[in-house]
This record gives sequence, C-alpha cells and structure tokens, in this order.
Amino acid sequence: MTFKVKDINLAEKGMLQIEWAEKQMPVLMMIAGEFLNKKPFNGLTIAACLHVTKETAVLVKALKAGGATVAVCGSNPLSTQDDVAAALADEGINIFAWKGQTNEEYYWCINEVLNFKPNITLDDGADLINTLHTTRTELLQNILGGQEETTTGVIRLRAMAQDQALKYPVIAVNDTPTKSMFDNVYGTGQSAIDGIIRATNALMAGKTFVVSGYGQCGGGIARIARGMNANVIVTEVDPIKALKASMDGFRVMPMIDAAKVGDIFCTATGCKDSIKKEHLMVMKDGAILANAGHFNVEISIPDLESISSGKRRIRDFVEEYTTKDNRNIYLIAEGRLVNLAVAEGHPSSVMDMSFSNQALCCEFLAENYRQLKPTVHDVPREIDSKIARMKLESLGMKIDNLSSEQQKYMTSWKDGT
Repeated sequence: MTFKVKDINLAEKGMLQIEWAEKQMPVLMMIAGEFLNKKPFNGLTIAACLHVTKETAVLVKALKAGGATVAVCGSNPLSTQDDVAAALADEGINIFAWKGQTNEEYYWCINEVLNFKPNITLDDGADLINTLHTTRTELLQNILGGQEETTTGVIRLRAMAQDQALKYPVIAVNDTPTKSMFDNVYGTGQSAIDGIIRATNALMAGKTFVVSGYGQCGGGIARIARGMNANVIVTEVDPIKALKASMDGFRVMPMIDAAKVGDIFCTATGCKDSIKKEHLMVMKDGAILANAGHFNVEISIPDLESISSGKRRIRDFVEEYTTKDNRNIYLIAEGRLVNLAVAEGHPSSVMDMSFSNQALCCEFLAENYRQLKPTVHDVPREIDSKIARMKLESLGMKIDNLSSEQQKYMTSWKDGT
C-alpha cells in the first residue's frame, strides 16, 4: 500500500491549496530549488508524522525534489486536510492520513509509514520517535537522525535523553528562534483564536478570556485576544513567566480563581490537567473550553464527563456538556488542538520559516549524522541565520552589517571605558 486517504477525488482542490501556500512560502521554495539541483537525499527515506496541511505539503514536495523517498502520516487524528492528503497521494507521495481517525487508525498510519524503513524522521509530538523506541525497535538501526517541531515533543525527547533512552540524534527545531519566536508566538496566537471563532462565532470583545500557560504560544494567544478587546487573564505555574505576563499588562491569578470569572478558556501549557474537576465545578454557565497544546490532555475530559449528566453535538466541533447542577460547558474539538482541528493551522507565511528549518536540518542530518550523539541537539546557528536573511530578502528588507572594526570590538575584551 502506498497511500490511504479519505477521498482521492479531492486531489484537484488540494493542489490549489498547495499552490496558494507555495506563493506564501518563498524561502522554502528557494530551498526546494536548491534541493532539486543538489539532490542531498538520494537513496534516503524520510518519514514524517506531521499535521497534513497545505504548508506541510510544500515541505514534503521540497524533500522529494531533493531525491528522498517520503512517507507521511498525520500527527493528530483531527488535523489532516483531506484535500491536501489526496493531492499528495496523487503526486506519488506515500501518505496515510485522513481527518477523524480513531486512535487505532492513527497508530496504524504511523506503522504504515515506518514500514518504509526510514533513515530520517520528522515529528510533531514525537509519536513517530516514541513508536520507534517502543514497538518498532528493529528499525532503529536504519535511522540517521530526526527532528521535533513542538514544545510538547521536545519535552518528551529531553526526558528520553536524560534517561539515556534516546537512540539517535534529534534536532529540536521547535526551540530555534526562526521557529519559536514566530511560529509559536504569531502563528499559534492567530490560528488558535481563529479556531475558537470558527467553532463558536463568539464575540471576543468584552469577554473574559483565560489563557493557561504564558510560554511563547500562550503569550501569542493572550496578545491576539487582547487585540480583539477581550479582558485577558493568564494562569501560570512558572513564577518568571507569571511575572512577565504581569509586566506585559495581563491579570495573573490561579486557575481556580480564573475559572469563576472566565467566559472563554484556552490552554497552552504542554502539561496535563491544566483545567480539571475543581475548576470545572466553579465555571459559569456557558463557559467555552479550547486547547492549543499538542495533546488532548490539557483539559481533563474524564473530569468533564464525570460532572456531566449528558452531552450533545451542538455545532460542528462543539460539544455541549450539561453538568449535574444544570450548567452548560462547551468543549471545542474534543479538547484537541483548536487551530488545526477547526481552522487551517498557522498562516503559510509564518510556516515558511518553520518548514525551511525542517528542510535544511534534514540536509544537515544527512551530511553530519556520524558526528552527532544520540541526544537532543539545537538547530545550527548558521541555518537559523540563513533562514532569517532569506525571509528578510523575500520581504524586500535589508539590514546593516558590522564593519571589520565593529566585529573586532565585539570579540575583544581589551577595550575598556
């Protein structure tokens, strides 16, 4: 089997979506052109467990242009864009993805991708790497290296490295500035709010909007919500992030207090049970819950089920839970990441940098895997700088350069007052 998608007849529509994304992703398109000439992946198989979106398709096509055999599956049961999946299948990409998978189907797709015996892995949530290290260990000998592009996934991989359980080098694409400072902040901020509005058509202005977590993703969500005239509250467990949220002008309080006054809640912590029973018990009638983290554990759905007498699907992607004390609480997209389950994910122009990192790091792994230890590595600085300069160039912007005298000053310790 070379592909399984919902409907191959959606391919033409998907091709148009990919074409739209390509026009917004000039850096990745330039890299694809370089790959077409250099063929850095000849003889290599790359497995990708990523959200199957039009932006991901541009990355996949770039890797194929570089000579790779590519096999793709979705990294979330609800995030696949079926028309894009069909278009990739129609272009000869080995793809196993469709929107609305069961948990069993999700892991079947992962294993189908791994059957291609990959040399490089791309992950969004580390499920590919986790499967390789648990149930498909016989394939580890083929792996040169991998990448991870989410905060949640990097947390898991650093824990594996700490326990010396990680068997091959993985580059933390999520942590590099041209990804985290833009994709996480501006991409998540805009797309998470977009997903909430698409699902509910709720007016943001005047609402009390609670953001759980003030990392780069949570900070971006908070700023976009404030820009839409919501009254924003931040909850945190990290005192430094909480202090920053306060100095950025947001109210900061424990979730148990925010739960009593919030109208809309969005979690972005990378941790489980950010909203749990004690919070659900004191929420207003009509509270709306959404999650922007990778896994559907940030809102405790078992706790929500336990306090409810029934539920119904009231809108596409919105479940209305009726609590035993006769309140209604609305859960968006089964608690899965709202920006991709409901909306289209991040705008193409910001994913241009994230996926350019993925592409160039694949090339770096192919060339340098022998020198890399089986742990979590940063994106090389020269890759990050190259992408930033290419992005500026694509935007028609120029910057200053240090003179030789300035460079000498910046690397010297001898000059004093």
